[in-house]
Amino acid sequence: MLAWRYLRAKRAESFISVITVISLVGIAIGVAALIIVTAVMNGFRHDLMSRILGFNGHATVVGIEGGLENYDAVAARVRRVPGVVSVAPMVENFVGVTSYGITTGAQVRGIRRSDLDALAMVSKTLTTGTLDRFGEDSVVIGVRLAEQLRVVPGMTVTLLAPHGDVTPFGMTPRVKTYTIAGLFNVGMSQFDQSVLFMPLDQAQLFFGMGDTVTSLEVMVADPDKVDELAVPLMQAVGPTARVLTWRDTQSTFFAAVQVEHVVMFLILTLIIIVAALNIVSGLYMLVKDKSADIAILRTMGASRGAVMRVFLIAGLSIGVVGTFAGFIIGVVFCANIESIRLFLSSMTGVALFDPTIYFLSHMPADMDPWEVTLIVSVALLLSFLATLYPSWRAARLDPVEALRYE
Repeated sequence: MLAWRYLRAKRAESFISVITVISLVGIAIGVAALIIVTAVMNGFRHDLMSRILGFNGHATVVGIEGGLENYDAVAARVRRVPGVVSVAPMVENFVGVTSYGITTGAQVRGIRRSDLDALAMVSKTLTTGTLDRFGEDSVVIGVRLAEQLRVVPGMTVTLLAPHGDVTPFGMTPRVKTYTIAGLFNVGMSQFDQSVLFMPLDQAQLFFGMGDTVTSLEVMVADPDKVDELAVPLMQAVGPTARVLTWRDTQSTFFAAVQVEHVVMFLILTLIIIVAALNIVSGLYMLVKDKSADIAILRTMGASRGAVMRVFLIAGLSIGVVGTFAGFIIGVVFCANIESIRLFLSSMTGVALFDPTIYFLSHMPADMDPWEVTLIVSVALLLSFLATLYPSWRAARLDPVEALRYE
């Protein structure tokens, strides 16, 4: 009762009430910001990881001296390794792509039709009949690459390979025109804007690979445990090839995302610390203002513990209400984050979370219950610590000194 009455400051004590409201709002904003940012960082990492690992192999087998020979036999041995889901021979190289006067660069991935169909990240976005048209002199390209070249299925693109045929006049680039069989859209601009698929035999012919491939793309049941399969895979491929896992090729990128996640958590925690310091200042001013009341309570028989509990309850009430409000705001914001992004984009006319910069076509949010629990616990702990010193000062107040000049 006393804590509640002290929090409801009178008109003459309105400044203390303002500080209380500022503290409450500060904690709510800090908790909400932490929940939102960590959810977006988790969603960003999860979506990037699922799309990158869904588009590329979890492990890659490459030849030590260039092209990989006898790739079907090697692929058969790799498929027998426990934990391996699929193996796809692939030819990869970079080309110039030209269509109706527009030129850009792209990565060609030569792949068999059955393997492209098994690549769910791509095949589920293809229209009906695209795989049937994926044959000789045809390619499948990303939607953003098609937008850049201003082409649609049925139109043609011309590919220019930098390393072509040797003639008496030197090296001449290899040029060939292909029909667009269809478009894929994996939702990641890095792939949608720069990758095109062509049949494996056509890629081998175009790049002069003969009966070799550049790599075998291996998909495993559990990408997080791919390092455990590295040794069995190396034993399966033999001495003429080597195995690279996604941790070897993408570890720097995902490590950078994880470091950014931790740094953002620490920086945004400062908001809660500042709000907790406001609780300290507000309670300290309240103790100074109520020193006569505290002295009277002590002379009436109130113990130091009772006085301390009054101000602990007052401070913790601010922290608990602010934390709960921030939790509600953060959860609601994360649940509607894409709608909020689209609304703000339409209001400001600015493309928020531009997919050409952030790779993804939407803003993901994935709340981790353990992280949310940690955020709420940290906010409550800081609120509790902020109330200790003012409450202790109130309990140590000498009634004689407090009432001497009253």
